[in-house]
Order: sequence, then C-alpha cells, then structure tokens
Amino acid sequence: MSLAVVLVEPAGPLNVGSVARLCANFGLSNLRLVAPRCDHLGEEARRMAVHAEALLEQAQLFPDLPAALADCRRVVATSGRTEEEALPLSSAQDCLSWLAATPPEHQAALVFGREDRGLSNQELLQAGRLLRLSTSESYASLNLSHAVGICLHELQQSRTSAEAAPTNASAEPCARGNLEAALSDAEDLLLEVGFLYPHTAEARMAKLRALLQRGQVRDEEVALLRGMVRQLRWAAQRHCP
Repeated sequence: MSLAVVLVEPAGPLNVGSVARLCANFGLSNLRLVAPRCDHLGEEARRMAVHAEALLEQAQLFPDLPAALADCRRVVATSGRTEEEALPLSSAQDCLSWLAATPPEHQAALVFGREDRGLSNQELLQAGRLLRLSTSESYASLNLSHAVGICLHELQQSRTSAEAAPTNASAEPCARGNLEAALSDAEDLLLEVGFLYPHTAEARMAKLRALLQRGQVRDEEVALLRGMVRQLRWAAQRHCP
C-alpha cells in the first residue's frame, strides 16, 4: 500500500531515527515530517535509524499538516485523549483495518502528534478516523516511537487480511487537498454573505469539517459542493446593488 507515516513537529531526533528504522522494518518508505523541531539528519537520528539512513535522507518536509496530507484519501490520526469532540475515537483494529483497505493506487497516511501535547483539535479534523491505543488509564502516554511501532505492527496484520479483500476505488474518500480547497471556498462565500463572522468562523467551519469527515465525502461530492459555492457566489454578486 502507498502509506505515509507523518510526524507532526517531532522534537526528539532519537525518536525520528527510531521511526525511520520502524518504517524500514515494515516495508514503508514514505516518511513525512511536519515542521520538525529537531535535526532529522543529525548524528542522533542517524544512530537510531541504523540501516534506514536513506529513509531519513528522503523524508519529505512540510510546513503544516494540511500540506502533508493534501494527496491523501484515507487518514488515521493518533490521539491519547479519552474524549474527542471532533470525531469519535475508534479501536486500533478498526482504524488500521480501514487504512489497510486503501486501494494501492491511492495515498493514505498515519499521523502522530507532538511528543509533549499530541495533535490539536484542528489537526485531528484532518483525519477520517481517530485512533487511541489501549494503554492503562493510570499512565496512558506512550513514547512516540513506541506508539509508531505498535501501530505499524497492527497495520501489518491488517494489511495481510486486506490483500484478499476486494476494494472499490470509486467509494474512496476524496483527496484531503480537494476537500480543504472546497472548504476554503465555502468559508469565503459564507463570510461574504454574512452567515459567518470573522470571530466565530473557525469554530463553525470546524463543525462543518467534522460533518464532512464523518461522511467520508468522495470526489464527485466535493465537486458538487464546489459547484454549488461557485453558483451561489455568482448569484449573490449578480443581485448586489
């Protein structure tokens, strides 16, 4: 499968090097780093990568999570929180089985947050599924590389099962970049017509983003949404005095 392992603002070079080695262990070659806070090519990272230095050198850097996920259709994000307002948490098995079922011609992503505070609510809304590992409630936080290792092991088991199952490419969620572009168009229009106000737009658009994520909208549905927005903008401008 075409899977990207995405680390958001990793601060520990030892963790980044360890994750690179884990990617190599499980046959993955696409490591994406969002605004890393450490030297991912430094001595510490290379030491932990062992024989996966080439993967570190080929890692792609992105300024933010939406940019890192623009070409992805199925996205699973990890969270250590016990409750989420944006999307419901699912078991690792459910999330990773869904991810493993991605058709080979489509890009998928598994996202891990910062070592100290994980992913923000806005970043969690970039995912189609939220995963929480079943750790002890008394000490739920896992080391970043340990969490990656557990998820990749579980994903490998799910991939083996998914290989025998047929996939329906037409039912795939749209690319994240297309959805974000549609939401940006919609937000601009809703601000223009007064449905949104600048001080509340972010919160209200977050609810709309969560709604569309739960629905797993497809390419043709995003195209329909963008067409509606364009027509409504044309009509609004036409009737302006």
